[in-house]
Amino acid sequence: MFKVLVVDDDSGLRLSVKNTLSSTGKFNVEEAFDGVDAVEKVKSSNYKIVLLDVDMPRMTGLEALKAIKKHDPSIIVLILTAYANINDAVKAVKEGAYNYVQKPVKGDELVAMVEKAIYAYSMISDAAASAPMLKESDRKIIGNTSQMVKVFNVISRLSKVDTPVLIRGASGTGKELVARAIHHNSSFKDGKFVAINCSAIPENLFESELFGHEKGAFTGADQRKIGKFQFAEGGTLFLDELGDMPVLMQVKLLRVLQEKVFSPIGSHREIESNVRVIAATNRPLEDMIKTGTFREDLYYRLNVMPIFLPSLYERKEDIPRLVDLFIQKFNKNQGKSITGIQPEALSVLQKHDWPGNIRELENIIEHAFILEESGQISLSSLPEPILMSAGVDIDSLIIEKPAPKAAATGIKDMASSTTDSPIELGINKDSGEEMVKIHGDQLDFNKHKEAFEREFIIKALQTFKGRINQTALHANIPKKTLLRKIEKYGINARDYVE
Repeated sequence: MFKVLVVDDDSGLRLSVKNTLSSTGKFNVEEAFDGVDAVEKVKSSNYKIVLLDVDMPRMTGLEALKAIKKHDPSIIVLILTAYANINDAVKAVKEGAYNYVQKPVKGDELVAMVEKAIYAYSMISDAAASAPMLKESDRKIIGNTSQMVKVFNVISRLSKVDTPVLIRGASGTGKELVARAIHHNSSFKDGKFVAINCSAIPENLFESELFGHEKGAFTGADQRKIGKFQFAEGGTLFLDELGDMPVLMQVKLLRVLQEKVFSPIGSHREIESNVRVIAATNRPLEDMIKTGTFREDLYYRLNVMPIFLPSLYERKEDIPRLVDLFIQKFNKNQGKSITGIQPEALSVLQKHDWPGNIRELENIIEHAFILEESGQISLSSLPEPILMSAGVDIDSLIIEKPAPKAAATGIKDMASSTTDSPIELGINKDSGEEMVKIHGDQLDFNKHKEAFEREFIIKALQTFKGRINQTALHANIPKKTLLRKIEKYGINARDYVE
């Protein structure tokens, strides 16, 4: 449950708001009678949301807002305001409030606004996984505070302005996640978030994709097209992989950023643009400027408030927290109840170099969720390349089980298929029991173990006509293990299809 504080000097309104939110079953609601009382309660308790009146005695809503945000920038503040105080409410939003609700408060609108604010909060919570750092020139703004406070400080600063944002970081560090968090907590949050991958657009279509075109503007333009800038009007346009944008398009993008207007191809009219641009790249823009592949003037126009996302390799100490975050996510998505990760499995993850960064870690946890049958992520559910890179003996993870009875597996006659094999598998026709005959005088455990595995898999494939799923099911071999052994011993399952 989200803990909510309702602040108003009107006790009747406080009660009405409290009852509305409490009736949803999602909120634990408490009250404060003015700004001073609110600030004291915020400092002594843990509220996620504060609904704050503007006009109150002793301390105004604006003053209380500043004190609350100074204490904890992660607290979501919604302003309750009468029509006469709308200007103050707008000012409060510019000072860090999420939004304002006009009195008299309508129950359904209030709940919808609070739930939207919670969604924006969750976006920042997810973005915290990327550990963004905001810089002005070469000076770090954020200090050695908690991870979430760092992120909220970044988002809080960016929500008060409409300047472009440049997000830097390697592939997989969460650049789009941070961009979405900025959008949903900014003054553009009621507009669209439109993402475009600059590396996926052919150079000759770039201008049309961004600015649109008129019918007949060029060969094949059989109808008018709306570009991304016009489609994102009033919202945020996210330009991913900006370093792959052609130089000619960089000139045209710079004009839109500076003059706030653009012209579709084939049109003589100029369209005003009210769009927040967030760009992201993993390319070394400074080096590209030197080689002439990225414009210096565009770089400085975008680099007003850059955000840097470190690689996961640089902050392995965050892996346990990230794993917990992804476990919560996939428990919710897949309806499971995995409680955590076993220490030896976590140790393997912390030894990995993570070239794919956070995206790679998320994929690995999702992979583990598919395979894991216990209450915690174990070594056996991690991908083999991760295990091998950490020096784990994969074969030691396989629990050797006695070969299943012929009647249970459907494998009836298991006479060896090769005459030179050091072992022979079969069934005692008198007793019906399994038997293994070892040929040769030299006893080598590993040699005989591998021979047994190969012979067993071949006979199982023969019995089930080369069908992998049926073989894995009835021969009691995990499919993942079966496929690995087939590759190891150079067996072709198609040879046994009838």
